[in-house]
Amino acid sequence: MSFQAYLDTIEAKTGLTPRELLAIAAERGLDGPDTKAGAVAEWLKADYGLGRGHAMALFHVIRNGPGIDSKHVGSSGPHRDETDVLWLDGVATKPPGGTVGTAS
Repeated sequence: MSFQAYLDTIEAKTGLTPRELLAIAAERGLDGPDTKAGAVAEWLKADYGLGRGHAMALFHVIRNGPGIDSKHVGSSGPHRDETDVLWLDGVATKPPGGTVGTAS
């Protein structure tokens, strides 16, 4: 599953875009440099029933922003992403092909 697919599935399961979840994480104080992955995973499991894999995907975005390593961009494997910038504003508004620019 691509990184973007994880975020899209989070939206499907919660009804909230990744950006909306980032705002909720900030309101809960789960966006600082000392925030632990376990705290984010516990919150997402308790409030939304998300498992560890989906929680870790969102934690990565909380910690590092929407940029991801470009090693899977354009690859042919199951982890293939269209771009090295994740779309956080929801499936309905995602540009065709997932192209949103580059993190560089």
